[in-house]
Amino acid sequence: MLPATAAAEESRPLTAFEASRTVDEDDTVTTGVARGRDRLSSATSTSAIKENEIIRLAPRSLAELFRNIPGIRVEAAAGEAQNNYTVRGLPMVNGASKYIQIQEDGLPVMEFGDLMRLTPDLFIRADFNVAQVESIRGGSASTFASNAPGGVINLISKTGEVEGGSIMVTSGIDFETIRSDFDFGGQLGGGWRFHIGGFYREGEGVRTTGFKAMRGGQLKMNVTRQFENGYIRFHAKILDDRVPTFTGTPLLVTGTNDNPVFADPAGLNSRTASLLSPNLPTVLTLNSAGAVRTRDFVDGVEVKALALGFEGQFSLGEWSITNRFRFADQSTRNTTLVPSAAAPAALFATRFGGAGAVFRYAAGTLAGQPFNTASGNGLVALSFFSDNDAPDVSNMTNDLRISRVWKVGGGNLTTTAGLYRSSQKFVSEIGFATFFQDVVGGGQAVPLNLFTAAGTAVTEGGYRNFGGPGAAGNIRDNNVTYQTTAPFASVNFAKGKIALGASVRWDNSRASGKIMNDRAVRQFDINADGVISAPERLVSFVPVGVTQPVNYRHDYLSYSVSVNYRVAEPFALFARYSLGARAAADKILFTAAMSPTTGALLNPGAGDDSVRQAEIGLKYRHEGLTLNLTGFHAKTDDTNSQISTNPVTGQLELNSVTRTYEAYGLEFEGGLRRGPFSVMAHATYTKAEIIRAENPALVGNIGRNQPHLLYGLTPQYDTDRFTFGANVIGTTGSFSQDVNQLRMPGYTTVGLFAQFRPKERLELGLNANNVFNTRAITGISEGTLPTSGVVMARPLFGRTLSASARVFF
Repeated sequence: MLPATAAAEESRPLTAFEASRTVDEDDTVTTGVARGRDRLSSATSTSAIKENEIIRLAPRSLAELFRNIPGIRVEAAAGEAQNNYTVRGLPMVNGASKYIQIQEDGLPVMEFGDLMRLTPDLFIRADFNVAQVESIRGGSASTFASNAPGGVINLISKTGEVEGGSIMVTSGIDFETIRSDFDFGGQLGGGWRFHIGGFYREGEGVRTTGFKAMRGGQLKMNVTRQFENGYIRFHAKILDDRVPTFTGTPLLVTGTNDNPVFADPAGLNSRTASLLSPNLPTVLTLNSAGAVRTRDFVDGVEVKALALGFEGQFSLGEWSITNRFRFADQSTRNTTLVPSAAAPAALFATRFGGAGAVFRYAAGTLAGQPFNTASGNGLVALSFFSDNDAPDVSNMTNDLRISRVWKVGGGNLTTTAGLYRSSQKFVSEIGFATFFQDVVGGGQAVPLNLFTAAGTAVTEGGYRNFGGPGAAGNIRDNNVTYQTTAPFASVNFAKGKIALGASVRWDNSRASGKIMNDRAVRQFDINADGVISAPERLVSFVPVGVTQPVNYRHDYLSYSVSVNYRVAEPFALFARYSLGARAAADKILFTAAMSPTTGALLNPGAGDDSVRQAEIGLKYRHEGLTLNLTGFHAKTDDTNSQISTNPVTGQLELNSVTRTYEAYGLEFEGGLRRGPFSVMAHATYTKAEIIRAENPALVGNIGRNQPHLLYGLTPQYDTDRFTFGANVIGTTGSFSQDVNQLRMPGYTTVGLFAQFRPKERLELGLNANNVFNTRAITGISEGTLPTSGVVMARPLFGRTLSASARVFF
């Protein structure tokens, strides 16, 4: 009876509380490979962040979570969404995630990670549904995923293996937001199991805005039928969320380009405040049909997604067949405040209104009165609304692969063949409106009107013009469908300690649809008051019915070869060489690479950007100690558009760039577990430079925002009653722009976490992010010290405290 009872206990599924107290030591790689393998038997650079680690870190966004992945450089200043991601020195020319694909359960959230104002993190959230986050850098990502030559980050969902669930309520202590998370799963009988979970939260958010900037949530569910030879799973997701996006904060700067000194303007805390305010004007733009689009700015970034899919895996004799399918109906209305530039009021008044011009308040209790430069900071910001209505960015993806292991020459030959098919819609209509505002935090900012010395109004309601602050051509309306078909194959021969691998992928892309953009400005009574004001003589517009076709096909080949040598059970060496690419997608629309009359691709070389990578590394894992070290080299071609500040006008501009970058470096990841104590660490040293550019003066420079060193350290102490630890993330300094003049300082942020379990199935938590309130600047729009003494910076959030209570059932 005793052995039988013990066996029954071992086969019993863990409860949710037991799982939260269990260390998951599984080290199997499933992302970016043909078949799941032990990490030491795979010639790849991979990492995984488990569910319990995610909950302790309490990240407020995917970007904050991904900062803990080795090799990944994240600019996490935007908030919940629209952050920037890259890997191992690959360029981050125009933000988003061009070379990294963000996946959910093995399929991409968006086929392209850098569509204009449409980042993948808009449509994915990390909550209690996530079992672990797997990542792969370089290597086989080139051939086992389309448009992901730099790597893949995959959020893997729970599927009901654990019985029960939990509910957690989290509240901000020094900021106004409350969030509820839940999940529940288990066996249904007859081979069926399920999991369901989600979250809802609302509040002002970490930065003060003066209004409820965050509201919404997510619900995910799946059901699995297990068979003797495989399984089939059906899953669904509903996302309906609204969040703010933070794009820039004015900072005062003195000193030199090599040693700048930054300070907050009076009345604006760059760590906790923003220029968002309910007092800002209503957003007014012209759409492609010539009608006025109106939106309340406080609605922010609204995203909706309804995803349905299935996954199946079966063994038929010696063959293994896996298929994943998902259709996601996704849309967003994205209205973002973009402070373009800031300067002392007199400087802007003269520049835009001539000698003797003055600013007056355009709203609020001081409406009509002269702008007071004696109190406050005396600064004026030239800002613009970016209003992107994307009613259809739906994504359909199917990935089929067939695999078999053959006994050949005393070893195992694993062969895999597959077919990937996706369709990515890109229906987007963007508009801009530019206005003046004061530089005040706390949700109190108001628009400002500008008058010439003669009293003539230059603005109306704060608006200077109804378009972007720069030249025409930035309004880009798209109705394009991108279809990708990619057959792929791999072989892996393992005998004894040696494993040799090779894989190939042939991506075939088709783009079809139509595009249009603004060519000039026109006169238009946009507020319908019967009077044409000065800014209404500068209304950017898209000529109604004047479109350009998009109709081209493009293909490219990717391949990867590798060798893995398992020196001993705990120790392995590997090497890999890969060629991958990223389809150009929207980056070649409106350029000379395409025919404006037929939509054909005139320059086939512009159809994709190639990435060549070489890796060599070692892996060690024994008795709680893990060490991974990888040397890498990458050469990247990049055709892109880049936003930066014009040093003459001081305004943001969007320019086309065609460059080649080179990067090499060393990536380290390690972990140690001894009893209740554990520590995880990672560091990536990168030497990167521009080796070819449209501007020869940039050759030999380091790409903007690229530091030499990224690092992280997470020690913790865990007992039955309590857990506490720290999360340290840092980076060395970098240059703000490609001209390599203005240096941005490095920074280190420290987070603290603690959990207390006064009784079984009850857990109380406390988290402090950026506990030392470090000013961590992730980007600056200016390339040199401006004469105004003000730069537009993108800082991380300052110190925030939150408390949580979690109940298991």
